[in-house]
Amino acid sequence: MIVRILGEGQFKVDHEASAVLDQLDTELEAAIDRGDEPAFSAALSALLGHVREHGESVSPEHLGPSELILPPEGSSMDEVRKMLSGEGLIPG
Repeated sequence: MIVRILGEGQFKVDHEASAVLDQLDTELEAAIDRGDEPAFSAALSALLGHVREHGESVSPEHLGPSELILPPEGSSMDEVRKMLSGEGLIPG
């Protein structure tokens, strides 16, 4: 799966790493639903960190689409709330 972190670039993430992303997305959405800013910040940081740590950077010349687009580090809860679908940031 190709994941884009806005303002940072694209990463190729394998199936095992994407399974963990689903769990982190659930934690992020729950924090937003509760209005829990500290938990939201921690969950967003963990989600982005997992992509960076387990993903392989994709060349900027790659013109293919991203299957998943994540907000940049430091995004506000309101900004991320606007990006959520009914299934969180990660559909499925």
